[in-house]
Amino acid sequence: MSPTETPEAAKAQANPKDVKREISVEIPAADVARETESQIARYQKSARLPGFRAGHVPASIIRQRFGEGIKSDVAEALIPKYFRREAEKQRLIPVSQPRVTDLHMHDGEPLRFKATFEVLPEVPVEGYKELRADKPEITVTDEEVEQALNNVREQRAAYSNVEGRPLAEGDFAQASLEGKPKEGDGKPKDPNDAAAANPVHMDDVLVEIGGKNTVAEFSQNLTGASPGDEKTFDVNYPEDTPDKRLAGKTFVYTVKVNGIKQKSLPELNDDFAKELGEFTSLDQVRKQIRENIEAERRHNAERESKDKLVAELVKRNDFEVPESLVDRQIDVRLERGLRALAAQGMKMEDMKKMDMPRLRAGQRDQAVNDVKSSLLLERIADVENIHVSDEEINRELEALAKQSKQTSEAVRARLTEDGGLDRIRLRIRSEKTLDFLYHQSA
Repeated sequence: MSPTETPEAAKAQANPKDVKREISVEIPAADVARETESQIARYQKSARLPGFRAGHVPASIIRQRFGEGIKSDVAEALIPKYFRREAEKQRLIPVSQPRVTDLHMHDGEPLRFKATFEVLPEVPVEGYKELRADKPEITVTDEEVEQALNNVREQRAAYSNVEGRPLAEGDFAQASLEGKPKEGDGKPKDPNDAAAANPVHMDDVLVEIGGKNTVAEFSQNLTGASPGDEKTFDVNYPEDTPDKRLAGKTFVYTVKVNGIKQKSLPELNDDFAKELGEFTSLDQVRKQIRENIEAERRHNAERESKDKLVAELVKRNDFEVPESLVDRQIDVRLERGLRALAAQGMKMEDMKKMDMPRLRAGQRDQAVNDVKSSLLLERIADVENIHVSDEEINRELEALAKQSKQTSEAVRARLTEDGGLDRIRLRIRSEKTLDFLYHQSA
């Protein structure tokens, strides 16, 4: 008799709305004995004992010498299989690894154990048809178009060498620089501080003397300098500096002037427009710029509206979420943050010094919201019969293949192996569900 047929088979011992479950499982003695014999045979093949030829050690000796190891291997082989069987019988879908307790394993008897684990909650989904999205009117002024056009013009600027005089306002210093946090500035050292861990280093940078975006100390200290000169000075960054790695800190910079350059801008005319691509006039460029700005603002406004829709959806539907899913989402968020720090130049040894428990705690609230959002969108997708087609998956794979310069078949094989294909399908389904919520709220 299988454990799913015994009256002692497990029963869920929790409220249906609770995400924690505990089941009791009994594995028949005959199945335990069969697996025990199989493990003994495996030990016999590899055991090397004095006085016995390889592969010919008697089973009784194997039991005597390796009894505890055999029991452990039997439990490891049987428990996951029978746990899954019992969970399936009770229509439970575990989202965490089971914690096994009360393990009873004796010769000639059934193997009994309890397993505690988490399941997906019953997700209520109420009020989503009444959600209303913000859809602000998108406008672009002529001044904004001209500013963008001037930015393009700046990108096409030419720089010529200047000789025979020192740096003056309006010039560009071609320089190399080193910057590091000033020692003893009265600020505590924080191992989680990316700036403290990463000095600034640039080999070839243009510094505009007196430029509106140039830090004042650079203009003040480099004015009058000539190629070959080296200047050392402090820069005090205010607390409201946008780059949080620098905000409120004092850096010591050593700057070497390698050359002096002057900038010349191209004229804004139809010839300039033709250099930018398939344009015949400057007005066509302005029209394209306006359309690009409108498209970007429309996209950002839609993204912001969707975020508000999801926040309101979570607010209207309160339910418990499995800690295992929250922990996984914290891992995802931290990994994303660490990749960003690595991209900014933070070293691995400095990352290892970070206070990970504090960082994990700081991510928890948002991780809970992320999990709730995902479960709610999945539930709405089920109710509204929203699916992801093979064509949509194929388009995504082709885009990834082009980006990674691989074949779509190679990308599919890799993602299938590591579960990435399911994650892509889930992401596309969530995006389609969000689109549904956004447009049905019109």
